[in-house]
This record gives sequence, C-alpha cells and structure tokens, in this order.
Amino acid sequence: MSDRLMILPAREPGQTRLVRMPADLEEHEAYRHVTGLIAQVEETQPGYDWDDISAILEDHGFESVDFVLGPALD
Repeated sequence: MSDRLMILPAREPGQTRLVRMPADLEEHEAYRHVTGLIAQVEETQPGYDWDDISAILEDHGFESVDFVLGPALD
C-alpha cells in the first residue's frame, strides 16, 4: 500500500506542511480529524506554533514528512 499524504496549506508557502495519514482513516475522516485537532490547539494554546500542532497530530497517528517546496504552478 502506498503512503497517503495530506498537505496542510498555509498563507506563506514556506509554512506549508506535509503529513502522512494513518492507514486506518479514510480521507474525509482524516480531514475532519485534523481540522478538529488544529482547532483544539488554537483554542487551548494561545501563541501556539507548528511544534504544538505537530505533537498533537503525531499523538493521533499522523507523521510529519520532510519535503522540498518546488516552484509555483501558475
């Protein structure tokens, strides 16, 4: 089975993140789950950063993936 990846876009392209999704979640479930986890961090941790979000995602089976940001497709 190939990896299933999710892009977490950001206003600043350099802040875009890529995570590997848990195998047991369907795409729509993973999307909703990540949305809820990010909202939880935003509500409970003023001044949060990527490390806070990454930690909660990893606690729920998502894995941060290193990548190279390529040129924009216009």
